[in-house]
Formats: sequence, C-alpha cells, structure tokens
Amino acid sequence: MRAQDVMSSPAITVRPDQPVKEVAVLLARRGFTSAPVVDADGRLVGMVTEADVLRDRIPVDARTRIWRDADVHTHPPQTVAEAMSTPAVAVTPGTDCSAIARMMLEDNVRAVPVVDGGRGVVGIVTRRDLLRVIATDDTTVLIAVRSRLAAYGGADRWSVTVHDGVVDIVDDFDDATDRHVAQVIAESVPGTIEVRVRSRESAR
Repeated sequence: MRAQDVMSSPAITVRPDQPVKEVAVLLARRGFTSAPVVDADGRLVGMVTEADVLRDRIPVDARTRIWRDADVHTHPPQTVAEAMSTPAVAVTPGTDCSAIARMMLEDNVRAVPVVDGGRGVVGIVTRRDLLRVIATDDTTVLIAVRSRLAAYGGADRWSVTVHDGVVDIVDDFDDATDRHVAQVIAESVPGTIEVRVRSRESAR
C-alpha cells in the first residue's frame, strides 16, 4: 500500500504570508492538526502545526505571576512564515505506507505532505488515514481484492481469503508472473497488512 492509496487529496494548503490567527481558525474548523505551507508556485516550503500556532499565543494569567516575571513579554508569531517548521518532511505518491508510519513515529509528526517531482503538494497522509486503514474490516478488504483481481484475470482466476488483514491468494493457473501481479494488486488495497500468494500445488 502506497501514499497515493490512502492520502487525502487535494490537500488544504496555506501561504507563508497568511496571518497565524487565520490558520488557527482553519485548523479548528476543519479538525486538522497541521497544514502544508506552499509558495506562490504551489511548491512545499514548510509545515504549520497546532503547536506552531499555539506558541506564545495564550497569555499567562497575571494572577499566577510572581513580581520578578512582571516585565516578561512574549512576541507570538504573526504570520505563517514566522511560525512554520522547515524544512518540511515529505513523501511521494509511491512511498510505501509502512515507511510513512515509521517516519511519523520517529519524527513525531501527525501528518506528512505528498509531493510530485516539482515539490507541488498533491495530497497529505495523516495518522488518522493510517488508522483508518488498520481499522478496515476483513470483508471490505476481501471484496476490494476480489474485485481488482477479477478485473485483471477473471473472477474464477483466484481463490482469496482474508483474516486480520492478511490476504491469502491461491493461483489456480500456476503462473509466476500473474502471482507477482496479484501480490502488487492486493498490497494496494487499503486495510491489507500482509499478502501471501501461492500456487494451487503449494497450497495443498
């Protein structure tokens, strides 16, 4: 499964010159945790997150301050350019979802923009998108795999079962090339955790 199979597209983007307050409203209304920042040509230049927007924007209650803190003032960022994180981590439409999941965990990010060869944003993958994949039930996966395989080699060409996201495909015609194609097709179905493709002989 690749980024292009699970990403939200088109992605909602913001500009470097937009006011932070405006972006805060956007994130709150849409339920987003972050948004890609693009330049005038639509190329990715950064990411702005909830944390970036919140930074120094909630004033400290004066009643909690002690006298020596009275003169401490913060200057919160006013524009996205001042608040955004750079450089932005991004992936391509062909990036494997397992790599995206590792990236999110290792870099502690909740969303990763998907870009084309010119760094134009074509979509975004969030943790929620990946959780939705994991939560897909076996019946939904089975129907999708069977449908895609039928379009390739006919409805009676394969025997397919799914258990806990593991797709088991038996090739009744015993063709190595077709088994490879079946593997690729099944791996592209959201909700697939693992794919096993065998010949009818080896399945006995």
